[in-house]
Amino acid sequence: MEERPNALLLKFPGTNCDGETARALETVGFAPRVVPISTATPDDLDGVSLVVLSGGFSYGDYVMAGRLAQLVTRQKLGDALRRFRDRGGYLLGICNGFQILTKLDLLPHTSLVDTISGRFQCTWVKLAKHGDRSPYLKLLPEEFELPIANAEGRLVTETSEQAKALVEQEFAALTYVDNVNGSFEAIAALQDETGRVLGLMPHPERFLYRRHHYDPDWNGDAEWGWGYYFFRSVYEAIVNEPALAGAEA
Repeated sequence: MEERPNALLLKFPGTNCDGETARALETVGFAPRVVPISTATPDDLDGVSLVVLSGGFSYGDYVMAGRLAQLVTRQKLGDALRRFRDRGGYLLGICNGFQILTKLDLLPHTSLVDTISGRFQCTWVKLAKHGDRSPYLKLLPEEFELPIANAEGRLVTETSEQAKALVEQEFAALTYVDNVNGSFEAIAALQDETGRVLGLMPHPERFLYRRHHYDPDWNGDAEWGWGYYFFRSVYEAIVNEPALAGAEA
């Protein structure tokens, strides 16, 4: 039986989507493991192909979303996540995890701030892909739906020109078809220059099966939702890289 690539989920106090995300990863073929940041060490990254920072409210978002998680991650792991990326590893941040990745400078310089409504937003959004670089989006159509649930999800840059450049240079992997939170250039997801580091505000783990959709007749008799194809995309990218897929050995 072929060994599954290992995925590590870092859990912070207040992270509440790690269970859903671990189940999604296991469903598409990963062997996931959840590790509390309080016990995490750089050795936990050995033999791992994908590191995930799941959604939730790390440290209650009491200072600003992701700020305390950034400080603790640097204290516990130092530069290990950057070294993990440099040796070919994949990094994924979902919602609060996206906020943490931006503060760790593992994504282009941006901030995620309060939505223009000033309120927590929990709704479904239509998303558009930009370019074909992202290994997380290969199996997804040009437009698709996922749910969002955040208060600090509005992506901003220091100038509007910087946001336009993120789209033009394909650092913006996804944009909102309807800009629900006022993000500059409607950016919903960012990737780094390698494509292996991705942060997104929507929650793919919440649309794993067709039955998770609000429309009971969505996509006929299909079994899987778009979230399945999101996670399956990165799984296939990893198993098709023999050196990385074999990292668990």
